[in-house]
Amino acid sequence: MTYSPWLNQAECFFALITGKAIRRGSFGSVKQLIKRIDEVVSHYNENCEPFTWTASTDSVLAKLQRLCTSISGTEH
Repeated sequence: MTYSPWLNQAECFFALITGKAIRRGSFGSVKQLIKRIDEVVSHYNENCEPFTWTASTDSVLAKLQRLCTSISGTEH
């Protein structure tokens, strides 16, 4: 099994690009599309803010316990 939690961050980033640059866009060429993506990425980098974790350790562990129980039918 490959441990790759960074994929979640990559998925979020590509969702941002899709939502802000690609969806509902009309581009006459690939060059125009690339220019728009570059603009969105530049704006994001200039205005980015750090992620703030809001869930407590206890709430995360409680949710994990509930999920494990529902998946396996036993307590872990």
